[in-house]
Formats: sequence, C-alpha cells, structure tokens
Amino acid sequence: MADNYIERQFEQYQAKKAAWQKPLKHTSKKTNSKRVFITGGANGIGKAIVKAFRQKNYPVAFCDKDETSGLQTAKETGAAFYLVDIQNKEALENCMLKIIKRWGDIDILINNAGVSLFSDLTETSVEDFDQILSINLRPVFITSRLLAIHRKAQDSPQHYGRIINICSTRHLMSEPGSEGYAASKGGIYSLTHALALSLAKQHITVNSISPGWIQTQEYELLRPEDHTQHPSGRVGKPEDIARMCLFLCQEENDFINGENITIDGGMTKKMIYIE
Repeated sequence: MADNYIERQFEQYQAKKAAWQKPLKHTSKKTNSKRVFITGGANGIGKAIVKAFRQKNYPVAFCDKDETSGLQTAKETGAAFYLVDIQNKEALENCMLKIIKRWGDIDILINNAGVSLFSDLTETSVEDFDQILSINLRPVFITSRLLAIHRKAQDSPQHYGRIINICSTRHLMSEPGSEGYAASKGGIYSLTHALALSLAKQHITVNSISPGWIQTQEYELLRPEDHTQHPSGRVGKPEDIARMCLFLCQEENDFINGENITIDGGMTKKMIYIE
C-alpha cells in the first residue's frame, strides 16, 4: 500500500511538473499569457475544455476527484492536475490558492464539475437533494468568491477576467425525477448574472453555457434517430462546448456578459407534438 501511494504521488508530481515546464506538442510556439483553472477536467466536457485551451497554449490547471483519469488527462495535455473533491470547501479553496501562489493569478475560471443524478421524487431524500447542490452549485460560488477576494486584494487592478459556468438546458426544461439537478442548474443560471454584476468593477465577465445532449463517449453507437431529431442533424460533442469557452475568453468578446448561451443543436426551440 505504501509503495502504491508513493508511486501515485510521484505521478501527480510529474504531471504538474509537465504543465509548468513543457508546452503541449504540436502547438504553436507562442505561449498564451492567460492562466486557466477548470473544475472537473478529467473526463467528458471538462477534458475537452482542458484539451482545447492547451492546444492554444494556455497554461491550464484542473481539478477532479477521479485520480486515474485526471493523471491520464494531465499526461496527454500537459495540464496540471489536482486531486480534489469539490464538495470539500477547504480542499477546493486550497487548490485555487496553490495555483494562485504558483501563477500569481487566475485569468480564466471555468466551473464545469457536476453530477447528473436522477431519482423518483418520493425516493429522493433531502440529503440527496443537498448533495447535488453541494456538487453542482455551491462550488461555483466558492471558486468565484475566492477569485474575487484575490483580485480585490491586488494593488494594481487587472483588466481581464473570465468566469464560465457550465449550466444545462434543464434549467428551463425537465423530466420527472430531476428536481435536484434542475434546481442546481437553475441556480447556476441565476448565479451567473448576479456574479456578472458583482464582478463588473473587477473587469471579470461571467457567462454560462447550457449544453443539450452532449455525448461524451461511444458516439458511434448512437442511432440515426438520435441525430435526426436535432435541427442541426446530429448529437452534440464535448468539443462543441469547448469551442464556445475559447470564444468567450477572447479579449475582444468582453461585451458578452451575464449571458447564458444554449448549445443544443436547436432542440429547445423545437415544438414537439405526439402524432
């Protein structure tokens, strides 16, 4: 057990060292000066976001509770991985403080981490409901608040900042048994525009992205009807969300603020009747 622990610690060290010292292979030589922190970056949409920013040579750090996938993503991309359970306020804050100490600041914060848990209303306990909020919603406030505290304490004001919160189309539409998830995403939707106003003086824009159906694995196993029901003619991919994150972080796009951007292939605009 001890040997295995030491091996894991060494792997984490190597992954972090790579992020600080080595550019991602096959990218341009120009290093982007904007520093990026992503929650839940080991898998799915989060991993696509990590890859997208590293391909543009941004310095990237991410956290996740999935150690195996986190280390693999760090190895593939050169991003720095931190093993964190975002339900733990102290662990999440300590992670951000370590990154700020190393970099001096965080320019781009992407709150992506979350869980999709659904259960019948009568079988969902209050504790179940609280747990979903503690994973999906509460960390968005924790990270945004800490970044605001850091920025406010600086002698020289920064004139660039981005916060992007990954919401969901379920903030405005639901299925039975989705109370906790819908509430958490609705909270992110509202928290986003509140943060946009609170952080305006610090030149930090805050926007959210609401993905629709984004298939994160085994895309090739989808049925033709899965694709054709979308006005865009296909199910979404994680890269669709990652590209919007890059777009929002361009310096000239600072006039997009307090918004929620839906990326769902047109599904929420489609009227559906049973024939």
